[in-house]
Amino acid sequence: MPDEGLPLQYGVVARASRPGPLPFVLKSGETFGVFTATGDIRRQAGDLGIFHEGARQLSRFELSIWNRPPLLLSSTVREDNCMLVADLANPACEQAGVPEGTIHLRRTSVLGPAAFHQQVVVTNYANQSITVPICLRFDADFHDIFEERGMRRARRGEVHRQVREHEVVLGYRGLDGCERLTVVRLDDGAARLTPEAAVIDLQVGPQQAARVCCCIDFRRPPRDSPPAVRFDAAVRRTVDRFRTARRSAAAIDTSNPQFNQWLHRSFSDIHLLATATPTGLYPYAGVPWFSTPFGRDGIVAARQLLTVEPQLARGVLGYLAARQANGIDAATDAEPGKILHESRLGEMAAVGEIPFGRYYGSIDATPLFLMLAGDYLGRTGDLAFVESLWPQVEAAAAWMQACGDRDGDGFIEYQRAADTGLRNQGWKDSWDSVSHADGRLAEGPIALCEVQAYAFAALRAVATITAAVGHHQQADAFRSRAEQLQRQFSDCFWRPELEGFALALDGDKQPCLVRSSNAGHCLFAGIASAEQATSLARSLLGPASFNGFGIRTLDEREARYNPMSYHNGSVWPHDNSLIALGLARYGFKDEVLRILQGQFEASLFMPLHRLPELFCGFARREDEGPTLYPVACMPQAWASGGVFALLEAVMGLSISVDWETGRPTVRFDRPVLPPYLGHVRISNLRVGDEEVDLELHRHETDVGVQTTRRSAAVEVIVTA
Repeated sequence: MPDEGLPLQYGVVARASRPGPLPFVLKSGETFGVFTATGDIRRQAGDLGIFHEGARQLSRFELSIWNRPPLLLSSTVREDNCMLVADLANPACEQAGVPEGTIHLRRTSVLGPAAFHQQVVVTNYANQSITVPICLRFDADFHDIFEERGMRRARRGEVHRQVREHEVVLGYRGLDGCERLTVVRLDDGAARLTPEAAVIDLQVGPQQAARVCCCIDFRRPPRDSPPAVRFDAAVRRTVDRFRTARRSAAAIDTSNPQFNQWLHRSFSDIHLLATATPTGLYPYAGVPWFSTPFGRDGIVAARQLLTVEPQLARGVLGYLAARQANGIDAATDAEPGKILHESRLGEMAAVGEIPFGRYYGSIDATPLFLMLAGDYLGRTGDLAFVESLWPQVEAAAAWMQACGDRDGDGFIEYQRAADTGLRNQGWKDSWDSVSHADGRLAEGPIALCEVQAYAFAALRAVATITAAVGHHQQADAFRSRAEQLQRQFSDCFWRPELEGFALALDGDKQPCLVRSSNAGHCLFAGIASAEQATSLARSLLGPASFNGFGIRTLDEREARYNPMSYHNGSVWPHDNSLIALGLARYGFKDEVLRILQGQFEASLFMPLHRLPELFCGFARREDEGPTLYPVACMPQAWASGGVFALLEAVMGLSISVDWETGRPTVRFDRPVLPPYLGHVRISNLRVGDEEVDLELHRHETDVGVQTTRRSAAVEVIVTA
């Protein structure tokens, strides 16, 4: 399906159906791996492999015994995402006289920042010794991730191989002049190495076990010596990483074990994708296609987790501030003050075959950046950090008024500056995502409804930040601009016949009279009036929009509706979570509960209880789960963050620290819980320098909030 959010030449193409279950994912730093259930990497499937810094540096890794693949008993990725474990058994081997199921193999895979470690523990349940011939076949094609997304290249670099005494080196010299190496090494010195395989004849005594450990190293020269980290040390480091992540955030548990599985997997997925940068953790967008920093995605994921882990927002803000555009570049859609859309490593980005080395073609990342900065200040009271961002905040606000408002009409519009850029630059950035009621594609410059709403919220956030840093007169000016934009937006975008806001204004200022989920983001940003919010809530939760699992990106009454399209009828978890936050803002808690229930029940049908980037928008069928979208990322950061935003919405939870007095407050505004959650427990919730533990209990007519641990400084307020 080539409409995944880029011009057609950049799209993800579903070239064939994948046989068997969905793959398993590991990630560490700039390295991620996608594996079959047996722990293999097979050459047939384009998204399988281990990718390092944008290149597939392991395209084949297959285990066989007696020259046959072992039988799969079961496999899983641990709940903390630190390792993939597969239990395997031998097929019958008549020639060796070994019956089926005599040999058990426990295959454990761990990924480090630039290395892959695998251990195979072989247990012999026979009453005599058996020599088990184990073969590991490997290859590295060094394809750029965009090649696996479907792009064809006129030429490539050169691949070379070398067998050394204890290792095999697979190398590639790219068109960017960089040398990339994949080095295969086994702990067992008796292994026989060829350019394509490692073979070990493992002697295993009766009722005994033996193990084989393999390390595959991904590095660029110079490479003076092999890494010191072996399998056991790699496991310890990986486990410690995820344990540290758990300690960094508030813990949420409920009375429902299945809901807890969704919660815990979602948190683990956020930290699977979170990558250490000099400014802190940054949640990369998703595996396999978007394992890189995206401005919009990182901001939204950070906002979704702001209540439980505000340090994630600090990392995102710092990273994006350091990469804010400071000049004009048509090839990358850069303009002074604009916030990054995405940044890519890899050969094709380095040589300019794709424009995404550092690309700014996002119309909403800049106002979203300002919104997050304001929310972070309110959540933490961390004025010193926000003050350090003041030059970037000023530049982003100036961009909205200057380059963002291309024609001076008060609205922010986009139009790509070069043909190589994205045609559409909102969160629905596929080529056909903005259209008129008759299905005609809108021509630019295009002003999206949700972007104006973000701009409204951004202006208010800037007013707050400006006042906090002592520029009160400027703060009044930003508040005045926000009020003016709200009035103008209502006049130009509100359409009673749609029961909502027009999707966009095209280049001729004609409204795109299309019912879409974009309008729901206007509730999230707070630009709608109470009357408008009432109509919009009714429309979004109506049967043409809500499919039983979530709100569709496009209402089924619209000309371009297609439940299998990327943005024109599918269901996106992050989209639903932001709409839910907006509905809660206006008091529509029953509607929020419906979205929460739909998303929770969707998670019950998903492998590992992991919601994907999106799924198809077909109407819910009895006793069936959602229809999967064939090239959706799993995991995707803002899909994983959705459950935290949904809980925030139903509980009416907000946390604030006054940046002048330091007074911390936890507030619950009209909290509700669904019938399947008898209680919710929040532990180690950090509020400024304090911590608090809370429990919410569902009663027949209301929800009670109990403080089980807190310091005297923390004020807890519940409004009915």
